[in-house]
Amino acid sequence: MEPSPTPTFDVHALKGRVAVVTGAAGGLGLAICERLLAMGAQVARVDVSHPARATPTADGALLRCDIAEPDEVQALGQWVRSRWGRCDVLVNNAAMSAPAVPLEHFPMEVWDRMFHVNLRGALLCAQALVPLMLERQAGSIVNVASIAAHLATQVGAYGPTKAALLGLTHQMAVEWGPQGVRCNSLSPGMIRTPLSEAYYQEPGKLQAREAKIPLRRIGQPMDIGDAVGFLASDASAYLNGQDLVVDGGFTKASLANLYG
Repeated sequence: MEPSPTPTFDVHALKGRVAVVTGAAGGLGLAICERLLAMGAQVARVDVSHPARATPTADGALLRCDIAEPDEVQALGQWVRSRWGRCDVLVNNAAMSAPAVPLEHFPMEVWDRMFHVNLRGALLCAQALVPLMLERQAGSIVNVASIAAHLATQVGAYGPTKAALLGLTHQMAVEWGPQGVRCNSLSPGMIRTPLSEAYYQEPGKLQAREAKIPLRRIGQPMDIGDAVGFLASDASAYLNGQDLVVDGGFTKASLANLYG
């Protein structure tokens, strides 16, 4: 097979394609959108914080959607169909976390809400948009999970939602792969976003964390944007059902860090 004539991050790599990104208002979502836009895609930037009325832009659109609400997700899918008639890339990035509470006291309403957003929301978005992929027998789904799917954290529900998302990724990959639709997940490690910036302003916190990461730096949002761009592009055409861990080697260093 001849190599792809278009490099992964070329401005024409996703030209003519439509990408839908949830949780697109800031942090990782914003970086993901910027990378896909730079690769030539039309990008529907979806977030619960966006204005209720869809706003078309020159390179896509801004749309509001609470992905935990089936009616809103179906309306999203219908809008994308009427606007473009296709969806080539779906990035399930929207998620929520919660304050650290011991499992024996974890509120069930928060547990249920996190599973509704982090897991069920990804399935609802796929159900609304994958039919557009199946019609073309092509598409790429990227589920943004977390290293918390592999390692326990202080937020008891968060890791289980992300571990379940890995299982959903496998199911999507097997069911839709025969029809040309790939599905992979991405597990970010520690990433420096506006929400976490205050933590790194505390004396010694940044250096202490960097010392635990083999690459000796905290990740930047575009590290995730670039990885999503790869999974969305034809450069990953034979990847299906895989989890790409983007953490600078942090999860591989547990034993080494015991002696640090």
